[in-house]
Formats: sequence, structure tokens, C-alpha cells
Amino acid sequence: MKAKILKKEYLSFLILIVSVFMIIYGFNRGEVKIVLDKAIRICMECIGIG
Repeated sequence: MKAKILKKEYLSFLILIVSVFMIIYGFNRGEVKIVLDKAIRICMECIGIG
């Protein structure tokens, strides 16, 4: 029973670490600017300004 719990905790921790590294990788590649530009464009289209 304890082995199952430890395995779940290990998997959760591994997913957390991979997620953090992927966020840092995307931030360093400049993905934040791309996502914000697309979000602004979509909002402007929905409002009807653009």
C-alpha cells in the first residue's frame, strides 16, 4: 500500500518538475510575447475594433 502512495507522489513530483522546466524553456524562447500578441488580436476581433 505504501509503495503505491510513494509511486503516486513520485509521479506527481516528476510532472511538476517537467512542467516548471517547460515553462522556463518557453519563457526563454519568447513564447510569452507570441501568446500575448495572439490574445490581443483575438480580443480586438471579438470586440470589433480590428
